[in-house]
Amino acid sequence: METKVNEITAREHEIEVTLQYDEIQNEIADAYKEERKKLSIPGVRKGKAPVAMIKKMYGDAIEYQASEKIANGKFWDVVESEGLKPISTPQLTDIDFQPGEKLFFKVKYEVKPILEVKDYTGLEIEKPIFKVRDEDVQAEIDTLLKSKATYEEVEKVDDKNIKLTVDLQKLDDDGNIVEGTKSENMVIDLSDERVNHEIRVSAMDKKLGDKFNFSFTDEHKHGEEVHKEVYNYECEIKKAEKVVLPEITEELVLEISQKKSKTLDDLKSQLKENYTNYYDQQADRVYTNSLLNKIVENNEFEPPKGYVQTLLKRFIEMEKENSKKYKTPFNEKEAETQFAVRAEWNAKWEIVMDSIAAKEGIVVEDDDLKKLAENEAKQTGISVDKLIKFYKDSKKDEGLLEEKVLEFLKDKNKVVEFDPEERQKQEAEGKKK
Repeated sequence: METKVNEITAREHEIEVTLQYDEIQNEIADAYKEERKKLSIPGVRKGKAPVAMIKKMYGDAIEYQASEKIANGKFWDVVESEGLKPISTPQLTDIDFQPGEKLFFKVKYEVKPILEVKDYTGLEIEKPIFKVRDEDVQAEIDTLLKSKATYEEVEKVDDKNIKLTVDLQKLDDDGNIVEGTKSENMVIDLSDERVNHEIRVSAMDKKLGDKFNFSFTDEHKHGEEVHKEVYNYECEIKKAEKVVLPEITEELVLEISQKKSKTLDDLKSQLKENYTNYYDQQADRVYTNSLLNKIVENNEFEPPKGYVQTLLKRFIEMEKENSKKYKTPFNEKEAETQFAVRAEWNAKWEIVMDSIAAKEGIVVEDDDLKKLAENEAKQTGISVDKLIKFYKDSKKDEGLLEEKVLEFLKDKNKVVEFDPEERQKQEAEGKKK
């Protein structure tokens, strides 16, 4: 087999492959076997015709038909043996089959171009520092306590710690009942901050059987146009139950903390630590995204279109699988629109990342895979060799390369911390002026 790779552009290559006839004889023989099963020849039982007879009657047609399939298969053999890295669906651009002599073909395929990357170090990137507030911790404790609460029926709504059971009736703009829109026995927890503020205010001081009205505005976009729609309702109180929180005991704290805390102070410390860890992770995610967005912006280019489409199809398939799993509606056109920008950005980042790795000599060594396998082997009991093979088959090295590049970039750029709440106050004061 002879091969020759032609670099058409930095992002598109073409390979020429020449195979002698004896190098594809096994595939040709398989093609005859497949056709033999299908052919019906007068005087011969279906699938039982001698191969020599088939060759004499249909030989050239069968071999010509098989040549394209053989070319596609041999292309992927060359990809593996030559270490080629096509990033989208390859295209067979030329094929010349001479029965008994040779098979020649050309395949065009996209590759990740190596960019002359710039401005990816020495940047100043903002990182928000989220503070854990005492009221956040208390709100979480209230939620945990509420999960163990009991309820006492009352005649009047006298504070927000009330759970209502109501009938809802939709009204038109003139306050008239809209027939067929009544919803019965709806539960509204007035202590939930997410409940419509107008409901919480209008329900106050009402008694069983009393009615009150409220409205809410639904605001959504159709393309770039913002649409607002006001919905009006009449609410009749059928039942009111006061939330009675349980007494805080060591037994209760153990239960709601999943045996991680014994006292209320311990629980507060645990929750504060949880919030801190969560906020740190979110802050690091914001910083990382800002850093990568800036680097991609500094190295603007048009990524290979075929690769963008490959990523887009992958995202759409993932969304379709999630829709099946969680039994949610799926619209392929909407998913395509939703993920188009993400697919293009991911294509850009992967190419920029590879280019940085190439320029800085960042590589994944066999020792990196071995260390990872040794750690995982201790946890899973799977042998190191099996894990290393799995890593290579599943392209784990690509993920490790990204981790190494991210580590390099975070080390070579400056973090500028800021307080989001303080900035929001300053911006609000600036608007007033």
